[in-house]
Amino acid sequence: MDFNQKISRKSFLRTGALALSLPLISQLPSMAKASSKIGLQLYTLRDALSKDLEGTLKKVSEIGYKEVETFGYSDGKFFGKTPKEFKSLLSGLGLSAVSGHYGAGIAAPDKKGTLSNDWKRAVDDSAELGQKYMMCAYLTPDERKSIEDYKKYAVLFNKCGETCKAAGIQFGYHNHDFEFQKLDGQLPYDIITKDTDASLVKLELDLYWAVRAGLDPVELFKQHPGRFPLWHVKDMEKGPDKAFAEVGTGSIDFAKIFAARKTAGMTHFFVEQDVCKRPPLEAIAISYGNLAKMKV
Repeated sequence: MDFNQKISRKSFLRTGALALSLPLISQLPSMAKASSKIGLQLYTLRDALSKDLEGTLKKVSEIGYKEVETFGYSDGKFFGKTPKEFKSLLSGLGLSAVSGHYGAGIAAPDKKGTLSNDWKRAVDDSAELGQKYMMCAYLTPDERKSIEDYKKYAVLFNKCGETCKAAGIQFGYHNHDFEFQKLDGQLPYDIITKDTDASLVKLELDLYWAVRAGLDPVELFKQHPGRFPLWHVKDMEKGPDKAFAEVGTGSIDFAKIFAARKTAGMTHFFVEQDVCKRPPLEAIAISYGNLAKMKV
């Protein structure tokens, strides 16, 4: 998403509804003290952030979140601010950006700050912001038409990982479900895990997408121990639609998964909810509260 794009009428109405719901957030059980830092992938709040960046981040902090993962970096800016400006804003609210999502750039060759265009600058800006991780967020359908595409990505990922390593940052890849679907007779995820250097390319496991694809996250941890420093924690509704749900309200067994955190090598995790049926700030408050109750 282009952070500077205009907000649609639908988005505006959603944001308005969100504002009306804010007084309710303080009444949710989400203010319980967490036993560890709970992070948030800011994409969940994309509409609200584009309307009121500082005010929305303040609400994130008030809920109890301490760490965030960015998205939408473009040409030297995070949400329209320089790394120094954005770091100062976060710091003033008791937040830190430990990780960020970045595009591959193959489908948008003119966009700077992607894995394939001006990556060194993106790494330098990430380092200035204080990020410890940089994740390839997503491969568009046009970027993953064949298994040969993934083999080329393995080479690119290793190269990007080397650039990150020189700056003291860990590179990695964030999955959806298509990596677990056979392409040309092979699983793309196997290419990503086997054809990349495990020290240069770590994995950010999106628990929802892995489970939706029929995988057991704990078994993945056992297959690739220590390679999953980051997780996306999101739940799945129990109905046939398997829609996104607030953490602790759906069908995913988080107790079992968190019990295997050492096997995974997990160091940070981020709540994310791609689509929310209730106002997003209310949704992330519910997820925070339930995670705090789990004492993760």
